[in-house]
Amino acid sequence: MDRRTLLTASGGALATTAFAPQAYAAPAAHTERWFGRDPVRFNVISDIQGDLSDFGRALDDMAAVNPRSAGLAVAGDITPRGYDFEYAQVTAELRRHSHPRSMSWAIGNHEFYVPKWRDPDTLAQDTWPNGTTEDSLFRSFYRFAKRGSVHAETSFGGIPVLALGTERYAHFHDPKLWDEVWLSDAQFAWLEDRLWHWSRRRKPVMVITHHPLPNTVSGTRNKLYSSDYLQADRLLNLLGRHPDVFLFSGHTHWDLDLSDWVVRRVVPGTANLNGFTVVNTGAIQTGYRDDGKGGEVAVEGSFNQGLQVEVHRNSVVIKARDFARRTWLKQFTVPLSR
Repeated sequence: MDRRTLLTASGGALATTAFAPQAYAAPAAHTERWFGRDPVRFNVISDIQGDLSDFGRALDDMAAVNPRSAGLAVAGDITPRGYDFEYAQVTAELRRHSHPRSMSWAIGNHEFYVPKWRDPDTLAQDTWPNGTTEDSLFRSFYRFAKRGSVHAETSFGGIPVLALGTERYAHFHDPKLWDEVWLSDAQFAWLEDRLWHWSRRRKPVMVITHHPLPNTVSGTRNKLYSSDYLQADRLLNLLGRHPDVFLFSGHTHWDLDLSDWVVRRVVPGTANLNGFTVVNTGAIQTGYRDDGKGGEVAVEGSFNQGLQVEVHRNSVVIKARDFARRTWLKQFTVPLSR
């Protein structure tokens, strides 16, 4: 059983209420003139996992600090298990709070956990998949995200945002696997095409994915996260060719206060000696740190973290935010190569 599944072991349907949407659009200057005097600002979060109260607090804090946000990206684990009613709860919580109209959703491993349950109140891993089909899990995500594939391109004020995601839940295909990520040749080809497209136009590219790549940000040298991708080298080779690519990954929930929350990853053989930028997204629900024994330990006290990203003409500034305490943790500036 995944270490995060038990967090919602009693999670039945919660009451939801309809609210008038309060989405707002970025002004025209932020939509078209990303290269001008004003930076494009947007936010990245991940791992809501049913913690709707902290999600609401994060939305309120982002709206207060970044009221003209060009978009919000959520790097997976949108729900605790992937039930349709859980997606509906996220939608209802969004409607309670101001938020950008432009959203980018990445699929996470928790979006595939319905098969572990006989019903929303009864954990039944011994009888997995409990009548749930793999296709139904993807269809639930597609309905919520309003698209027909796990990968998609969105524009945040003229800045391209590419969402990636697994196209198989591995345990349906190999009983020895569970949450490992598999990307099709078509998704790889799409990603390569979009990266070169924006590289020729000298624009930075934001890539959103749930699972972290090995030997990048906090936690990825830990055995827990060393083999999340079945094709890690292939993905690294694509991303590593582009110095102005920014990869945002979640899943680990590791604290943004750690020193390796953002890194430059150089991929040998790509002819890009500067590497590309990889950023940990923190988490809305529960934080973790290294336990010193090859595992991890939960961060004590309230935990609710995410990012604000500012794209300037010649640089990108990434800021780590503590939504619970409404304070900045740190920031990092990456010069653009163009």
